[in-house]
Amino acid sequence: MSDSPYIHNVTFEDFQALVIENSFKQPVLVDFWADWCQPCQALMPILSKLADEYNGAFVLAKVNSDEQGELAAQAGVRSLPTVKLFIDGQIVNEFMGALPEGQVRDFLAPYITTQSDVALQEALAAYQQGQPQQALEIMNKALAEDPQNASLKINIAKLVANEGDYESASALMETLSDEQKEQPEARELIAQIKLAGQLKDLGDPAELEQRIEQDANDLQARLEMAQYLAASGQHEAALQLLLEVMQKDASFNDGAARKALLGIFDLLGSDNPLVKTYRRRMMTLLH
Repeated sequence: MSDSPYIHNVTFEDFQALVIENSFKQPVLVDFWADWCQPCQALMPILSKLADEYNGAFVLAKVNSDEQGELAAQAGVRSLPTVKLFIDGQIVNEFMGALPEGQVRDFLAPYITTQSDVALQEALAAYQQGQPQQALEIMNKALAEDPQNASLKINIAKLVANEGDYESASALMETLSDEQKEQPEARELIAQIKLAGQLKDLGDPAELEQRIEQDANDLQARLEMAQYLAASGQHEAALQLLLEVMQKDASFNDGAARKALLGIFDLLGSDNPLVKTYRRRMMTLLH
């Protein structure tokens, strides 16, 4: 038996009380596992960690399927591990196999409201009301109590970036795991911060325009101008300039135009119409 008040070993006899009845109070995550199952052994520490981290926002019920075969059969378990989420006495979702921590969090997110979630909504409301400092204080306090919360980190970074503090935003984003950095919201913000940093280091746009007008083969000027346009939010103009550089010399500056195009694609997101159009044009040039 776990020492955690949020984790229970469940049998056929107490399933009704610990899972069904309990699920009317808070969500209950039921993990069907076995000693011989290696994916089960990989998943169980993740579920246990989250049960404690979420501090009672859900209860973890562990069912040893070898010892509780009748219970597993009644639950329709066909492979291990199988994880089922009960709310108000009903199964609302389930997954099979060992998922990484980030995907387990994503699985839980629609059904579980944590104290951090409440704080984040309060902070976002404050920011929308023109109170950025209050919003930042609320989120920083919540992060101190929930230091692994990626959503809090991303939103704090977004707030300070919007206030012009890209250095602090970048430092905070670096504390995310590789998996968390791959979340669409994180990828977009990282790309935004990178472009903003480039904007500080770029030259005078009027001078760059003059260089482009005077020399159609000044690819460096086109490249720098595209970076300036992207960093200032003029994405389509930047994409067009980068394609022009690729048309003239795709290998220029170690393929810098292609790398810049991919950076803008990350910033805008794969569903953006500009991304779809210019990715197709880029691929046509390459192939």
